[in-house]
Amino acid sequence: MSDASPEADKADGAGWPQAPVPDAARGPAQAGVAGELLLFATARVRDLYVRRPVYVDGSDDLVSVCRQLAEQGATHALVRDGERLGIFTTTDLRDALLREQPPSELAVRDIARFDLVSVSPQTELVEALWLMVRHRVHRLLVRDGPTVVGLLGQLDLVSFVANHSHIVALQIDEARTVDDLQAAAGRIDAMVQVLHEGGIRVERIARLVGELNGRLFKRLWTLVAPPALVANSCLLVMGSEGRGEQILKTDQDNALLMRDGFEIDAAELAAVAQRFNQALAGFGYPLCAGDIMLTNPLWRQPLAGFQAAIGQWLHGAGAGPDLQGPMHLAIFLDAAAVAGDASLLEQARSHLDRLLVDNDAFLARFAQATDQFGDGPSWWARLGFRRDEQDIDLKKLGIFPIVHGVRSLALRHRVRACATVDRLCSLVAAGGIDAALADDLQQALHFLMALRLKHQLRQRHAGGAPDNRVRPSALDTLERDPLRDSLAIVKRFRAFIAQQFRLESL
Repeated sequence: MSDASPEADKADGAGWPQAPVPDAARGPAQAGVAGELLLFATARVRDLYVRRPVYVDGSDDLVSVCRQLAEQGATHALVRDGERLGIFTTTDLRDALLREQPPSELAVRDIARFDLVSVSPQTELVEALWLMVRHRVHRLLVRDGPTVVGLLGQLDLVSFVANHSHIVALQIDEARTVDDLQAAAGRIDAMVQVLHEGGIRVERIARLVGELNGRLFKRLWTLVAPPALVANSCLLVMGSEGRGEQILKTDQDNALLMRDGFEIDAAELAAVAQRFNQALAGFGYPLCAGDIMLTNPLWRQPLAGFQAAIGQWLHGAGAGPDLQGPMHLAIFLDAAAVAGDASLLEQARSHLDRLLVDNDAFLARFAQATDQFGDGPSWWARLGFRRDEQDIDLKKLGIFPIVHGVRSLALRHRVRACATVDRLCSLVAAGGIDAALADDLQQALHFLMALRLKHQLRQRHAGGAPDNRVRPSALDTLERDPLRDSLAIVKRFRAFIAQQFRLESL
């Protein structure tokens, strides 16, 4: 196949930042934080102090509610309103004071928020942490079945682990300058280091990092782009960032869809794109060697123009097919909206679905990249781990075939999910893949991601540039055997993709 792999230009790890590990993640201090994280890795909500709530009735007026809080030395209360359970905090009181109605005439039910996020005492703390970040809340309701145990507060978690992600999230949300955001970006790297050393599973680290990165990109966009552009566009991240599978910073993949009919001066738009991409480069996200960024006019277009580009990727133009079409489409399929009007992305995806009807030839050409790096005899023989073996590229030979093969199946079955594991779940439900194979692929992907992260953090700590290559003889038994098993799963999956898309006939 002559088409470039959707991620081939990145598979060598070129352009990785070589910034030193922050002091907070080194030496004795690092060991201390890592020790705390060992506990954090296994701790559950039941292991923390859960505050018993103060209850008030939904019909109580705000003055009487505040009197009850003062008597009990509390800053918030749970609000019972029939079958509903809500929460009232001092922040809600602040907002209520801005109303024309006096507090003595306002029922607390009219001010309280009833969209509580609940966890159980058995919930792992890392899951509770992610829920706080994901839903942007400072408290979680703890339920043991139908019984309300209490409230788990943000400060309780912050006191449990010094390098807590909420600190990073707050720093991002409160940033007023690009320099403020740069400091937050550095803290994400330090957080990855201690979470990994604390034994947190790689998929959970990736999910948390993805959430924080999304907030970082969104905040940066609002700092560098005029409000009219923010309101009339959709900022996308793509590649591993879009899939939520990026941990350490890698090169940028981003795009901008604009609302049809929205007008902005071309020079101004180019300047905004330049500021955005250069700022991210300053944060440690290298510029994309393939130019998959806002600075490239192809990746900043009105919706109609982008839909036309999708058509060209599928059908080509003029004399023949667009040789870069499968690569560009693969990048776009991993797009996630991080700021602006997400319906623009939805419209672009719907347009793609319509174009793909009865287009099996393109789907086969698209899926063929799964086998791009192959497993020639010399490579597969190296699974015996001879002492003179060459390095194994974990991305080319392991991660990429899984990601792109699953992406190809998702495209065929019109699965909109971006994350590889989410795609696998949807494909199982749609009958596109066997549940046992899907489970094997998920385990193999997470093992390969974890092994790569461990390898890259070790390289970065030594002052080198992280890459994707490991030498089997340098691994211990607990790594070599799962690596062999994971690569065997990859080989089996590549054969499955070849059969599904009839690649042997191409």
